[in-house]
Amino acid sequence: MSKQESGNKLKGRDLINVGIYTAIYFVVVMALAMTGLIPIFLILLSSMIGIIGGIPFMLFLTKVKKPGMVLIMSLIMGILMFVTGMTWMPIPVSILTGIIAELVYRSGDYKSMRSAILTAGVFPLWSCGNYLPLFLQREQYFADRTSYGQEYIDAVVRLTPNWMFFFWMSRRVVWIMCK
Repeated sequence: MSKQESGNKLKGRDLINVGIYTAIYFVVVMALAMTGLIPIFLILLSSMIGIIGGIPFMLFLTKVKKPGMVLIMSLIMGILMFVTGMTWMPIPVSILTGIIAELVYRSGDYKSMRSAILTAGVFPLWSCGNYLPLFLQREQYFADRTSYGQEYIDAVVRLTPNWMFFFWMSRRVVWIMCK
């Protein structure tokens, strides 16, 4: 095995960095998620995750020097969303967005500021997996939230017509392209 090949393998220190920054990022995301109890903030949540969560994520990117670290963080976020009460849907979305973010950052050889900024734009798309049940399993989604009250449910229904998911995704893609 060549020296370069062994230098690209993840080591314990790399995994510790992934764990530390994922924990920080998760705490930020969960704090932001609490604002989702206000219907309009539920709509703005994916943008807030991208902006406010972008701070610890960019710090994390300064530690990423090897393939796989961004993907691992994305997968852990998907699993954590499942464990904290979301459906299984964030897991495959986080894998897909993690792969894309990994490829974007790798294209800059894990050093380019431009690729880091683009990666920070792509990475938070994992959070769109949390919204899939709102659009694909609408009745079940609101049945699970009856404790929030009918006024909350009515407000969220008004704010999230079926076409809204495509608006969310296209808005994120346009935001990424503008970087």
